[in-house]
Amino acid sequence: MSTRFGEIEFEHCTYDSDGDVLYLRNGPSSDAVEFDACPEGHHTRYDAEGNLVGITILNARLLLKEDGVITVTLADRVLATRDLGDVLTAA
Repeated sequence: MSTRFGEIEFEHCTYDSDGDVLYLRNGPSSDAVEFDACPEGHHTRYDAEGNLVGITILNARLLLKEDGVITVTLADRVLATRDLGDVLTAA
C-alpha cells in the first residue's frame, strides 16, 4: 500500500495498530544509511545521497484524532498530512 505524506508519495506503508506506529518507506530498507529524529519525535531515514527514504510516525492514529494533523519537521522543509487514506484502517 502507498500513501502521500506532504509532497512525498511513499510506496511502502506498514501500520502497527498495537503500538500506533506508522512506517513509511521508499525503496529497500537497506537504502537507509543515515538516521535522525524530528522535533515532533518521529524518526527519519536518509539514503547515501541525503534523500529522505523513510519516516516512522509515532502515535499516528492518536495525532490525527487529537490534532487533526501529523507534522514532520525536517532541516529543509515541513511535511504534514491530515489524511492517510486507508493506511490506518488496513491494519
